[in-house]
Amino acid sequence: MSVAGNPLFDLSRDVLDVASRKVTLIEDITRRTKMLAMNALIEAARAGEAGRGFAVVANEVSEISKQVNVVTRDLRSEIVARVDHLMNAGTDMVREMKGKRLADLSLNMIEIIDRNLYERSCDVRWWATDSAVVNCAADPTAAARKHAAHRLGVILESYTVYLDLWICNRAGEVIATGRPNMYPGAIGALVTDEPWFRQALATRDGGEFTVGDVGRNRRLDDRVVATYATAIRRDGEAGGEPVGVLGIFFDWEPQARAVVEGVRLEEGEREHSRCLLVDARHRVIASSDGRGLLSEVVPLRTEGRTMGHYLEPDGRHVAFALTPGYETYRGLGWYGVIVQGKGAGLS
Repeated sequence: MSVAGNPLFDLSRDVLDVASRKVTLIEDITRRTKMLAMNALIEAARAGEAGRGFAVVANEVSEISKQVNVVTRDLRSEIVARVDHLMNAGTDMVREMKGKRLADLSLNMIEIIDRNLYERSCDVRWWATDSAVVNCAADPTAAARKHAAHRLGVILESYTVYLDLWICNRAGEVIATGRPNMYPGAIGALVTDEPWFRQALATRDGGEFTVGDVGRNRRLDDRVVATYATAIRRDGEAGGEPVGVLGIFFDWEPQARAVVEGVRLEEGEREHSRCLLVDARHRVIASSDGRGLLSEVVPLRTEGRTMGHYLEPDGRHVAFALTPGYETYRGLGWYGVIVQGKGAGLS
């Protein structure tokens, strides 16, 4: 809703227009009355003594005209001031309503992502207990690797949101994947330097998992992924010793794009709006206009708030909402952000 198009603004403008026309009419009548009084004084002067009484009346009419002029001038000034105040109040109210609505939409964006990523955290913990996965990590014979790769491939056929699934031994070598023909560079790769591997190996039990920053994986054709990982434990038991790590790679870009492009903006808003997902460092990880992915940092001014909105000096409206998490998924400090106005650019 634009400020100039809201009912309160329009009503205030109509009141000012009507009042201005009526005041102008009064001023016109007062001018004519003053002219009549002046003419009456002239005629009274010509009549001499006989016109003295008429001159008194004419002077009184002239004085009243002056008083009406003063009242009219004050009335016009007061009406303009009051209506201007009403317009400003209306503008502030509409901006506040608009900001809260955009913040709600930002929250909806991040909540959709939270629920999606909660499912990913469940997937990795569940699949790490699969017997084929456990046996491959515990005793990586050629037969065990082949069986595990087949099992991972079956999973990928049903879960199309993933690019690949990797089984790593404790030394950080990838020993089986779900798509060896599509991504041959993954087999035999060392991932010991990857934070997700080290953190997964250090998890305390089967209920824990780790999440890597959204980024490009060069062994998966440089695609943008969200990486989830957990330790594979002996016998698939939650308290078993780690025998390897399962890493799963969520095909981030198309899934996140669907969320930011699916925000329910009002008609006419989309061309000057930008819907974003940003990580804890305020780095853009999804954008409705396709710009800035993994390269742009949003100068977000939260001022300690988990949800809110504010105006930039150039008139852009910025709304944001911090991830609330979902179920056992606590969130990663990400934000949903909507920017409107002035081309909605942030840089």
